Amino acid sequence: MKVVLAKTAGFCFGVKRAVETVYEQVGKDNIYTYGPIIHNEEVVKDLEKKGVKVIHTEEELNQITEGTVIIRSHGTAKRIYDILNEKRINYVDATCPFVKKIHKIVKEYGQRGYEIVIIGNDKHPEVEGIKGWCDSKVSVIENIEEANNYSASNNQKVCIVSQTTFNYNKFKDLVEIISKKGYDIIVLNTICNATEERQVEASRVASQVDAMIVIGDKHSSNTQKLFEICKDECENTYYIQTLDDLDTQSLQFFGSVGITAGASTPNNIIEEVHSNVRNEF
Repeated sequence: MKVVLAKTAGFCFGVKRAVETVYEQVGKDNIYTYGPIIHNEEVVKDLEKKGVKVIHTEEELNQITEGTVIIRSHGTAKRIYDILNEKRINYVDATCPFVKKIHKIVKEYGQRGYEIVIIGNDKHPEVEGIKGWCDSKVSVIENIEEANNYSASNNQKVCIVSQTTFNYNKFKDLVEIISKKGYDIIVLNTICNATEERQVEASRVASQVDAMIVIGDKHSSNTQKLFEICKDECENTYYIQTLDDLDTQSLQFFGSVGITAGASTPNNIIEEVHSNVRNEF
């Protein structure tokens, strides 16, 4: 069997930086992350074993009186920083720099009178964080129906940004729909380069193999997008979190298999899957 491992599989710059930031704090007293540092259960479990606690709500944050809070790679709303500063709690900001850039954009354009449109998933923590930096009306659009139904207020000035992990082709389609409404629009493609490169390579590999394996956490937005892209190119596409989820029996009839992984998938999990598939067949 021919096995093709995507070169872009695994940790992106922002995720690698965030995870390393937390591991650097391990061993100190009372280390917390505001939300899971990345969308990967295996990494979060390992950090918990090392004493890192996850805070899920503002109420939990307000109960902390000492220690260090680490802001997750997805970023968070401005009010969380305000709480940390008011309570004088030490914190380390592990927000992906590409996400921080979006925070600055929406804040700046909001202050200039623009309404903000975020192309992305309204429930994703990155998008929730971006909304928390908007000083003007903000709308989140994820699909064609929402784009068709969108209408700006009287000022007609709209700034469009994107969740960093959104599907690039879908982003273009949704922007095109909104652009036809005649508003004064500025479009800033804030999908990170690593995401776009990963999606392009995944599509190419999937189109050339009999079966495709996509590795990543079930809650990982960028991995879900990879699965959708690969599924469009290769009907036999499998979404797994670890090697335990892989049904090797289903692969035995294929002549070639491609492997890719989301931006929050550790290299050891990728290598375990890659080695097993290569050695099994």
